[in-house]
Amino acid sequence: MERKARERILADTYDVDAWDILANEAQLRPISEAAPIYEQLLVIFPTAAKYWKLYVEAQMVANDNDATKQIFSRCLLNCLHVGLWRCYIRFISKGNENKGVEGRDETKKAFEFMLYHIGTDIASGPLWMEYISFLKSLLATTVQEESQRMTNVRKAYQKAILIPTHHVEQLWKDYENFENSVSRALAKGLLAEYQQKYISARAVYRERKKLCDEIDGNKLAVPPTGSLKEEQQCSAWRRLLAFEKGNPQRIDSASSGKRVAFTYEQCLMYLYHYPDIWYDYATWHVGNGSVDSAIKVFQRALKALPDSEVLRYAYAELEECRGGIQGSKKIYENLLRNSSTATALGYIQFLRFIRRTEGVEAARKFFSEARKSPNCTYQVFVAYAMMAFCLDKDPKVAHNVFEAGLKRFMHEPAYILEYADFLCRLNDDRNVRALFERALSLLPPEESTEVWNRFIKFEQTYGDLTSMLKVEQRRKEALSRTGEEGSTALEGSLLDVVSRYSFMDLWPCSSRDLDHIARQEWLAKNMNGKSERAFIAQPSGFDKNSFGQGENIKSLASSAKIVRPDLSRMVIYDPRQKPGSGYFMNSMMPGVPSMPGAVQHNAITGSASKSIDDALRYMSPTLVSFVVQLPAVNGPSPDVDMVISALLQSDIPSGINDSSLPFSHPSSAFPGSSATGDVPALIKGRPALNGPTSRSSRPLLPNKRNEPERQEDDENVPVNRPLQKDIFRMRQMKKARTLNSGQAGSTSGGSGALAGELSGSTE
Repeated sequence: MERKARERILADTYDVDAWDILANEAQLRPISEAAPIYEQLLVIFPTAAKYWKLYVEAQMVANDNDATKQIFSRCLLNCLHVGLWRCYIRFISKGNENKGVEGRDETKKAFEFMLYHIGTDIASGPLWMEYISFLKSLLATTVQEESQRMTNVRKAYQKAILIPTHHVEQLWKDYENFENSVSRALAKGLLAEYQQKYISARAVYRERKKLCDEIDGNKLAVPPTGSLKEEQQCSAWRRLLAFEKGNPQRIDSASSGKRVAFTYEQCLMYLYHYPDIWYDYATWHVGNGSVDSAIKVFQRALKALPDSEVLRYAYAELEECRGGIQGSKKIYENLLRNSSTATALGYIQFLRFIRRTEGVEAARKFFSEARKSPNCTYQVFVAYAMMAFCLDKDPKVAHNVFEAGLKRFMHEPAYILEYADFLCRLNDDRNVRALFERALSLLPPEESTEVWNRFIKFEQTYGDLTSMLKVEQRRKEALSRTGEEGSTALEGSLLDVVSRYSFMDLWPCSSRDLDHIARQEWLAKNMNGKSERAFIAQPSGFDKNSFGQGENIKSLASSAKIVRPDLSRMVIYDPRQKPGSGYFMNSMMPGVPSMPGAVQHNAITGSASKSIDDALRYMSPTLVSFVVQLPAVNGPSPDVDMVISALLQSDIPSGINDSSLPFSHPSSAFPGSSATGDVPALIKGRPALNGPTSRSSRPLLPNKRNEPERQEDDENVPVNRPLQKDIFRMRQMKKARTLNSGQAGSTSGGSGALAGELSGSTE
């Protein structure tokens, strides 16, 4: 068991279950064998109160007082846990019980030390009760000692009833009994004075308890993984902190600040690896005017999270703000001295710090040393060059730095672009063009897209029309060889014109036009060579704000590199989908008709005849004649233009005259039907929609139905209405026409069903 647990720990250092197994094994062993296991546990979980408690109890059982004291000195101030502190007070009380007056004084000091640090915990009620019992048990040989003892007990009660704990009501009752036992006359005034304070503490306790109940006190401090439970715990702690910061009990600022600090300390027991909690704790101290406390918090934070670069910057910033220049410099030096934490960003921030605090020459000297480091990237060169240009007003030094970096970072497109921006600020258009030409001659084509885009933007802004068109054509030729823009890369596009003649947020076309142009560009570049795949509609509504100047419009085709999901089995959502309602799109459930999309999909999968047969049995003749003309669709929806074309070719009724309705002559609605009214084999012999239990006993009224039945049918079935020769209205009413509008008024038999459709459609 232990071996498997250690194997799991090697794979995951913070495997909590594996560490619990080792802790259980340690409890079964003698302290000499268990101590190394506990030490390993506490290296990983230094704020785990339960492990500290197991460790110290094992030492207490072994009667090793020195080891016990050492353990308490390591854990008490970092683990503000009631159970651990009660273990401490038991140890102190046991050690001083035979030492007379001196021992009682030591025990009293231990109680006061404990209550000072953890007396505001919501579960600290038993600690106050133990303290009061201890005070009552002290012997008093003189009247003065007795008076002092009663005064101490009264002060303890008065402090305890002001703290919102689980035992606040019991403490108040005990206090009432105590005062009444001493002096009823004096008790009346004291109880009246503290009753309102007690009521306030009790009210705050109820709110505090709700927040504390959301917190898992058994959670171990592990690095955040983003799980839902971790986020919930973090939110719960933040709500509790916000509650305490609001000072709901309206106590004095010193006591309120003490409670907030205590809550932060308890929070860090569980969120030990969260840098934002450490930072909030430090900034709260700064806001309260205690910068020294904030410094201590940052020091503890860096000990807990030595790899947190952002906490080091925050700590250095605090030192610099309060005038501790040397302290801030030492933080940066420690950051860069360690190879595991030394980064290019560290060099940049230290460079800026030296420039602020020591001047230009010191910054130049540091840059000369930093550029030799293997961690010095092109960002360091850019940062120092722009510092020299903007702060030192020395463009010559900045130009030399860029040129020096160009020898090392010619392969970095981002460095080329920064250098080009710098030259543009100098209005050195000749060197800008020379830089672009030099970079494009060395960069691989697949890495030169950004440089080409910036070159085009430069020519559009500062060049003439000839140079602009020439660079655009060269870009197309270069990128067409990489396959990045497909075989259509050499062809002109209206997007090129849009790119050339737009400025900032001003565009030479409307949003609708830009949407259409960009869509067609995407289709031309991404659907070429993929004709065997069905068209998948892309989201419309391209926002102008999403496009940049030139190069961003050109980058629209980069969406072809995105791995897209298979939408061939996608089911279109419809809010009317209800089990048993007879309308469930793309469903193959028994007794539920499938829609045309499902019919076409099943035709591909080999079950076309059964699916079409099941679907057409519920359709009106006009709808059948329309469906059979639809082409096969492989995807969530067909091409709208193709559907409109099929609609225009169908025999759609154009008026409301009964003689014009195809329902009056079923044979004319089906291709291949005979003059005697025979229907195709696909639907011949099918029963009416509602089967033999449909409303066959009800007389057929062409234009009149019972009102309750009419309401029921209106809720479940859309009614077919005569359609106008308007393709846009056809598009809007497409869903309504997919059902048999005569479900509610049909009778048994084929002709009855058609007559029922006539009744429903002429309503």
